Amino acid sequence: YFQLRVNDAQKQLFADTILAFEKSLELTRNRYAVGVAGKVDIVQAETQLFSAQAQSIDLGVQRAQLEHAIAVLIGKAPTGVSVANIESNAGAKVDWKVALPAFPVGMPSTLLERRPDIAAAERRAAAANAQIGVAKAAYFPTLSLSGSGGFSSPTLANWISAPNRAWSLGPSIAATIFDFGKRGALTDQAIASYDQTVATYRQTVLAAFQDVEDNVAALRILELEAKVQAEAVRAARESVTLTLNQYKAGTVSYLSVVTVQTALLSNERTQVGLLGRRLSATVGLVRALGGGWNAADLVAVK
Repeated sequence: YFQLRVNDAQKQLFADTILAFEKSLELTRNRYAVGVAGKVDIVQAETQLFSAQAQSIDLGVQRAQLEHAIAVLIGKAPTGVSVANIESNAGAKVDWKVALPAFPVGMPSTLLERRPDIAAAERRAAAANAQIGVAKAAYFPTLSLSGSGGFSSPTLANWISAPNRAWSLGPSIAATIFDFGKRGALTDQAIASYDQTVATYRQTVLAAFQDVEDNVAALRILELEAKVQAEAVRAARESVTLTLNQYKAGTVSYLSVVTVQTALLSNERTQVGLLGRRLSATVGLVRALGGGWNAADLVAVK
């Protein structure tokens, strides 16, 4: 959804740019008509305009695909589904405005316990630990007792006729000990399996911390970059105004106008792209934390 809205923002950017290019083309044709501009200026203005129109049309491919993806995510057929209609039915405003949420500086690591991958890895480690107890329990067999008290007669008869080696230990215990190392191997296997699941659990937690740190760093750095990029856009707009005035005065060629207008469009597209990256990093942080970070969530986890 955010990608689609960034696409819409770029579409609006191209609409404004195309309008400005059309005015520049009209200005150039008027100057050509009175003999103060050459044919090459008109060709350059037309090239610039048609190129912007083509790029604007090309954005429609990505937008259609994103809209189809949203339709599938909500269980609808891609054909005939409009995001604008979905928003309207949900009571949302179609004129989408961006409001990036502010995240706290310090967040408890216990928030990560809500992540399904961490919870699953922890439970697998606990289950593997329990299997060690099951394997070791095989060394302590259960001897049956009769309901009238004392050992049951069949078991006692087997003991009496058993070899001397088994006499002092009991037949069941002898069977347990002299199994050619089967139970010992099973115990070693259970311990090894537990070590493996613990290592996997630890690696899952480390990956979760990395996921959080990656997105926190991205949000912090992209915020600084967005501020600098905003200044670049402001300067580019001022440059376009000054260069157009110089062109009208005949002190520069139209090539200078094309250069500054292209630079403005590039900087404005970069600004919109930064917004999309910040939105993606915000979603990534929410996912990495296993949910939001508002006060209610923090209290619940603590």
